[in-house]
Amino acid sequence: MRMPHSGSTGPRRRTILAASAAASALVPLAAGGTAWGAAPDADPYDTLLARAAAQLTGGACDAADPDFAAALKVLDTQASGWWKDLDRSAGRTALWADLSPAKDPGNFGQSYTRLRTIATAWATPGTSLSGSAEAADALLDALRFLHADAYNPSRPESGNWWFWEIGAPRALMDTCVLLREKIAAADLAKYVSAVAKFCPDPDRRTNAPTLSETGANRADKAVIVALRGLLARDAATLALARDGLSDVRDKGRNSLFTYVTSGDGFYEDGSFVQHGSVAYTGTYGSVLLGSAGQLIALLADSEWAVTDPKTSVLYEAVDRTFSPVVFDGLMMDALRGRAISREKAPDHKDGAVTLTNILQLADGAPAAYAERWRALAKGWIRRNTSHPYLGLVGVPALARAKAVLDDDAVPATDRLTGHFAFADMDRVVHRRPGWALTLSLSSKRIAAYEAGNGENLHGWYTGDGMAYLYDGDDLGQFGDGFWATVDPYRLPGTTVDTRTRADIGSGGGTGTYRPKNAVAGGAALDDRFGAAAMELLADGSTLRAKKAWFFLDNAVLALGADITASDGRSIETVVENRNLYEDGAPRLTVDGRRQPTRTGWSAPLPGARWAHLDGTGGYVFPDDPAQSSSGRGGARLHALRDERTGAWQDINTGADTGGSTTLVTRRYLTLWLDHGVSPAASSYAYVLLPGASAAATAVWSHSRPVRVLANTATAQAVEARRHGLVAAHFWQPGNAAGLTASGPCTVLVRRGSDGVSLAVADPGRTGTSVTVELPFAVRKVVRADDTVTVTPGRRPVVTVRVDGSRGHTHTAHLR
Repeated sequence: MRMPHSGSTGPRRRTILAASAAASALVPLAAGGTAWGAAPDADPYDTLLARAAAQLTGGACDAADPDFAAALKVLDTQASGWWKDLDRSAGRTALWADLSPAKDPGNFGQSYTRLRTIATAWATPGTSLSGSAEAADALLDALRFLHADAYNPSRPESGNWWFWEIGAPRALMDTCVLLREKIAAADLAKYVSAVAKFCPDPDRRTNAPTLSETGANRADKAVIVALRGLLARDAATLALARDGLSDVRDKGRNSLFTYVTSGDGFYEDGSFVQHGSVAYTGTYGSVLLGSAGQLIALLADSEWAVTDPKTSVLYEAVDRTFSPVVFDGLMMDALRGRAISREKAPDHKDGAVTLTNILQLADGAPAAYAERWRALAKGWIRRNTSHPYLGLVGVPALARAKAVLDDDAVPATDRLTGHFAFADMDRVVHRRPGWALTLSLSSKRIAAYEAGNGENLHGWYTGDGMAYLYDGDDLGQFGDGFWATVDPYRLPGTTVDTRTRADIGSGGGTGTYRPKNAVAGGAALDDRFGAAAMELLADGSTLRAKKAWFFLDNAVLALGADITASDGRSIETVVENRNLYEDGAPRLTVDGRRQPTRTGWSAPLPGARWAHLDGTGGYVFPDDPAQSSSGRGGARLHALRDERTGAWQDINTGADTGGSTTLVTRRYLTLWLDHGVSPAASSYAYVLLPGASAAATAVWSHSRPVRVLANTATAQAVEARRHGLVAAHFWQPGNAAGLTASGPCTVLVRRGSDGVSLAVADPGRTGTSVTVELPFAVRKVVRADDTVTVTPGRRPVVTVRVDGSRGHTHTAHLR
């Protein structure tokens, strides 16, 4: 069942904040930290208000520059459209016909957002509304209307709290900053008073005073309180905003500059969680980064400057938390929660927001951090030619990016490579020079999905081991109509019951679903190899499965064992479901034979040993010990080419994030393994070879450089002889691949010329210690974590204290 989350943030924040993400970027600071052109003896409030306005407009720019001209045109088009439709008549009940009545929280929240866009165009040189007296007067009148009819201290909160406490006050304060020299003092006092009522401080939820704000919500509120303090010229309020980042009120308990070990916030392993149990780096984490970074720079070199020495946590998050999950400027969907269902927020736009926030933070960060981040951003921007960053952002972010691109002293960083096991949010990211694969897992700790307020209606299986394959030559895979058209019952990597599902999250409020399994996660070895596992306890079904993945230099092996169900329905494991776009028809080759390319073709492919899809890579179906012992042999592979049509509204009916009814059609190539009706102890084994040619796939299948050594309810294990690597996940005490484990654990062992590398983890977090016996002699311990004890000898025994380690990896180097 879906569990309600009383502390959930309104789903509409993404639309509002993404729309203004570029506008919230910071203008560069001078060497002394003050805004360019600020007089040393200037009034501090005026100085910071000018800086806040520049954050929204970007200041002066060269309108003749094609990039700036394009950004100004986008702003002008959007603002002019809303300006044209603005109801300025006497007796109106709303500012826009589609946002009526204005009293509705969703409607006044969106109304303030539109007014901010118009005000930004009014304050930005080079737009058709720039400096318009008529526009200024209409904006002032609209603000008075909304205050009188919709958003004022006399009204109690109703509906979605987020509009009252974050969405509306943020847009209102931004608008007031832009119009500050035009707004009558009495009117400004009223608007400040309204915001003070609904967002008095960053520390508490106003409509639930016992609930402390955390993460992105706290960061957002700190910015709102700071803008309110500037407009009211109130030093105490500015101090309250600054202190909110560090949670001075509660002695740092919810500080944004601390690593958490549970709940919301940044974890030392790079995880980021919001709403208690959702992996949310790509949306809420990015908002926190942006808002906290904005406030740090806004208050720099003032008496309210942020001086918390632990701001390094925020700086370190760029490398630990964000860099591994951004691929050539795309934010990985496994970290975007219910935002995947938002038509106007595909992966490349959320990626652009994160990139903007990183460059914004670089303006006020120590040089060592800033230099590294600018090089990182330059690489992302240059490689993503599918969705050019310069065409996605507004003037402030554009100015900063162009400065980086034009600076020959800033190198463009290559793609990040490595294996990242984010134990604290049940995510695994494996990155190679040309591709990356991300696993979205779930457990009793981390939600399988979040849905609500009409968002993410078909997110049932997104946390059941979905595997996202990112290809440097195919950056539109998940951002080009994927979620509106993909078969949500057949997501790559998942094992599913084919039962019909009802929409989730169609009611008010947001909720999460957390399964009951304990095991989800794995271990990383030498920052290069990895193994992961997840026990599948299917929602609303008797389906049970033990799933494991093994990550190598050029391959990912996926194993499934003990697949059992008794509901009388077919069970499937989805190997691939590749978006072929509107008219794609890449060649599919199976065991050297080319298959039909016509849409609608489907076929069983019994006994297939390998397959290859042009433009994606290869798939190998190796010998599976579990199948061999049962006498079945061969993969029960099926293939389908189909054309799927859907609308974004099918998966998102949110008040302001809801998708359009416009039909979208995309072609797909699906490969799946059929376990039959109500299987008993079924299994599977397949290998992904991203980017491999058909010839290389055939050679891989024939030469078997990686062998499956075990695939049972006790253990799943592989051996890669070329790497000297053995990797296994033990579900219970047992033997596999020459290893003996005393209890559940994930183990990787690599023998090389420099000795033996060992990694052990307990992704189920069920044990206190685990022992692993190795099948070869060890003379001495070169290095070991404090939690690892090794008894050398002909059959060395490694004892790992896993209690309290929250599924993280323990390592040792032996000789």
